[in-house]
Amino acid sequence: MIILLTIVHVFVCLFLVIVVLLQSGKAADIAGAFGGMGSQTVFGPRGSATLLSKATTIAAGLFMITSLSLSLISTRNGGAGAPALFNKTVPGQQAPTKQTAPAPAAAVPAAPPTAAPAQTPAPAPSQAK
Repeated sequence: MIILLTIVHVFVCLFLVIVVLLQSGKAADIAGAFGGMGSQTVFGPRGSATLLSKATTIAAGLFMITSLSLSLISTRNGGAGAPALFNKTVPGQQAPTKQTAPAPAAAVPAAPPTAAPAQTPAPAPSQAK
């Protein structure tokens, strides 16, 4: 399901880009280039909707629907539908495993330290000539 939706989404994106690039601006005529009436009006006369403007509206709606659907599916699957970009391991290495803390050692009463007599080494005999 997610693969089909992704393919449809890519085709809608490409179609939307092509349709928008094929359209001309509102003041694309020669009068608009020289400051004519078309460039002075903000909400000028619009005229009837062309085939390209209708296709743009439909493609934009499909783009929004497929985007929302893909985001909802990927969050409901817990990210299983999308590739994990941040969980990659380097080839030849294992994935980090969860380490547990070592068990505490049994309580053994410590023996009192015995006082050993301190021995100092004897000075080495000096060889004087």
